[in-house]
Amino acid sequence: MTNTVVSTKVDPFTLDIVKDSLVAIGEEMFYALARTSMSPIIYEVLDYASGLMDSKGQLLTQGNGVTGFIGMLSFMVRETLERYNKSGDLKPGDIILINDPYGGGGSHLCDVGLVMPIFYEGELIAFSANKAHWTEVGGKDAGSMSTNSTEIFQEGLQFPCIKLFNEGVLNQAVVDIIAANVRFPDLSLGDMWAQIAALKTGEKRVQELCDKYSKETVLSSINHLLEHGEQLALKALKGIPNGTYEAVDYIDDDGIEQGPFRVQVKVTITDDEFICDFRGSHPQVTGSINTSYTGLSSAVRTVYLAVTNPSQDVNDGSFRPLRVITDEGSIFNAMRPAPVSMYWESMLFGTDLIWKALAPIVPHRLSAGHFLSVCVAILSGKHQDTDERFLIVEPSVGGWGGAQGFDGASGQFCILDGETFNIPVEVCETRNGVLVDEYSLNTDGAGAGEFRGGHGVVRSYRALTDNQFFTGSFGRHKYNVWGADGGKDGSTNYFEIVKADGQTDGPFGKYNQYQIDKNEVVRLVTATGGGYGNPLKRPVEKVLHDVKNEYITVEQAERDYGVIIDPQTIELKELSSHRQMKEAK
Repeated sequence: MTNTVVSTKVDPFTLDIVKDSLVAIGEEMFYALARTSMSPIIYEVLDYASGLMDSKGQLLTQGNGVTGFIGMLSFMVRETLERYNKSGDLKPGDIILINDPYGGGGSHLCDVGLVMPIFYEGELIAFSANKAHWTEVGGKDAGSMSTNSTEIFQEGLQFPCIKLFNEGVLNQAVVDIIAANVRFPDLSLGDMWAQIAALKTGEKRVQELCDKYSKETVLSSINHLLEHGEQLALKALKGIPNGTYEAVDYIDDDGIEQGPFRVQVKVTITDDEFICDFRGSHPQVTGSINTSYTGLSSAVRTVYLAVTNPSQDVNDGSFRPLRVITDEGSIFNAMRPAPVSMYWESMLFGTDLIWKALAPIVPHRLSAGHFLSVCVAILSGKHQDTDERFLIVEPSVGGWGGAQGFDGASGQFCILDGETFNIPVEVCETRNGVLVDEYSLNTDGAGAGEFRGGHGVVRSYRALTDNQFFTGSFGRHKYNVWGADGGKDGSTNYFEIVKADGQTDGPFGKYNQYQIDKNEVVRLVTATGGGYGNPLKRPVEKVLHDVKNEYITVEQAERDYGVIIDPQTIELKELSSHRQMKEAK
């Protein structure tokens, strides 16, 4: 059923043309999904990924909105191959539905995957696959994500690698079950059909490629693509100092247990291996911040690419030198039925620990720490004009760390979210029963450095109806973002509720289903990134510029940077004695 090793001799020009065509197919699938989806979290935020795998489940190309999905697609396909492992189990026109968090490319139940085998002349030659965040998959709370769930069964429908289509025939019973169990069936099923359209786009384009260049040439190009990815990765590894590097950090809490939860990594780099050993990290916890091994693997792949070759096209060949080791039943490798709906709160630490361990080793590639959490905001209620139910599910942006030669970026998504976007204020206010009172930079002055940390943001939602409910999960709310090379730490993420009478409740890092009534405000605040380098080395003119732009105060300029500024004229007055001594040296 699957292809064998191909020995066809193909000239290098054709190999490269077909290789690039495969990458282009992944991109076309990506855009096809966005243009036909129903939910803002897909067509505005781009919370999804799509790609092609070979007949063994090896990733060939991936169109990414969310970098946290790097690698999850190939796990989905491998689970499909394990489940349907007999000749004839998979047929043309089949589409598999899967969202299993513990295997099968899992993250949380909202991230629903579809897999389609691609046949040519009766032979299985590839797979098209995608994973997208559905607005709803049922469960005890709107949005299917809860900070107080204690088992997976509270978090929504589970799709255990089942056939949605069998030889092109829809399994209507599955569709009916979904429609009966989700709160917004038009959105969830609309996104499902968008995913199907993208899969079929991939199938059509791969078959056209075989028609044009022959099946043998395409299969040779697939092998060439994977081997080329491995060669680039090995070349990049040789540019990193060999050694073992370690880091330890603490996850705040899980929404139920107080924490903190100790996590750690030991990174060993040789000329041909990049080994990440997370053994000894905290066992899986009661609350929903656990991640699966596939989630951890994707987290590691993200920072591995950043360290080795960030411009490299993503395929499984590039990941052949990478090994990820962890304990079963840990917070990084949760076992059923552990809850996982807020999985990124641990998954991101898988990235951040490696980042922290290697930042001194590859300062040209890695900055100081960033705000780290997805900082998800979920708000549901009734629209003030239509009385129809609405649901906001969106990530928040925050501050990234300063880097060698650069100030940190402000108002960007965390590394897991990648190149995603906010839902525009105008779209948010039109579709939902809220006003956005404020969307501004968080100028708390943290993250001082020769290159300062980027700013987080403040975003405030004012309820326009009674009985709205807010759930938030803002990790890194007890421990500051870390600075690097003498730079000062950044700040923390949090949210608070401002009552109609002006009283404030909070700050919180996690809260499940907080009732919000008319004219009450949910105020979201994300962290400033860590600083890079000694703040006393920051050029005086840059410090003055920051004060004039109200990024820092006059007091912070003197305290952190040793620059004394006249508060009336906002001009340089003098340098502190501490800075003068530093400059004299």
